[in-house]
Amino acid sequence: MEELKKTVKVPESEQLQSVYSLKFEDLQDWLKEQGEPKFRATQIFEWLYQKRVTSFEQMSNLSKDLREKLANSFTITTLKIVTRQVSSDGTVKFLFELHDGYSIETVVMRHDYGNSVCVTTQVGCRLGCTFCASTLGGLKRNLEAGEIVAQVLESQRAMDEVEERVSSVVVMGIGEPFDNYDELVPFLKTINHEKGLNIGARHITVSTSGVVPKIYKFADEKMQINFAISLHAPTTEIRSKLMPVNRAWPLEKLMDSIRYYIETTGRRVTFEYGLFGGVNDQEEHAELLADLIKGVKCHVNLIPVNYVLERDYVRTPREQIFAFEKVLKNRGVNVTIRREQGHDIDAACGQLRAKERKEETR
Repeated sequence: MEELKKTVKVPESEQLQSVYSLKFEDLQDWLKEQGEPKFRATQIFEWLYQKRVTSFEQMSNLSKDLREKLANSFTITTLKIVTRQVSSDGTVKFLFELHDGYSIETVVMRHDYGNSVCVTTQVGCRLGCTFCASTLGGLKRNLEAGEIVAQVLESQRAMDEVEERVSSVVVMGIGEPFDNYDELVPFLKTINHEKGLNIGARHITVSTSGVVPKIYKFADEKMQINFAISLHAPTTEIRSKLMPVNRAWPLEKLMDSIRYYIETTGRRVTFEYGLFGGVNDQEEHAELLADLIKGVKCHVNLIPVNYVLERDYVRTPREQIFAFEKVLKNRGVNVTIRREQGHDIDAACGQLRAKERKEETR
């Protein structure tokens, strides 16, 4: 089947491009066009990402003329907080409203080793995974790179209140990141840039459901970030029932692209495997999974699924989760069970948006 057609990035409007969408080199090029010295890019990035200003007028070491040029050319993306949920374990889930009224989710997770932010890349999703609340209502639009960056910045502002730092970012929120590839890459480069948010490559993780052509492209980028695949099934038959994307790019083709990624980058991959009661969680499924990934440089992350009201899947019993893990360990697979967070709030991806914005997710 053909590669999924690219969607419109941003609806036609008078909204200016987000300054957060500019990579450092892009900003240098723009300054050169304006007859300004390149070093101004460092000053602007400092105002945006270290001082986290919300208007160009606050950039006091820039000339008034340059500030006006910036204001006439770009916008500093702001996200309106619609809902902020705080879990007993410290997890914070935001429902943000965008400039056009659409809403997205962002999650801040607290760990012993630091604070992690899970960002969204699309308003909704068109891939139709049968267990996911994010696909309810389909895809509305892609996010601009700056709208993804803004999620990290808003999360950092929340961390500023307690004098803490966002130390890692996971691209696992609403949407398929590789279905918005051209905005994803500038986002990754900006948050990684030493003059930007300076989040180390090894502290950034991107997850895909298996858009195979983009896996090859991403491998050729040779970015040293962490890469995860939402696998969720050991056979192409089961996976096609759970994830329609598997009908476009079957499991065999997905595994070929993953091997190419590993050979090209030298990095291992993480397989995300959600356990769904009676569907893919039996010991024979674990044996089939071990066969599938044999010889692949990887780690398996088992995920006890969150209950989603609009979906029919049930949670795998605790003892069955451990039995599944034991089979994999006995087969020499590097495996862990994901620690649950935000269990007392709308933890499942897209669940808060589905509850609060029913008109978007019908």
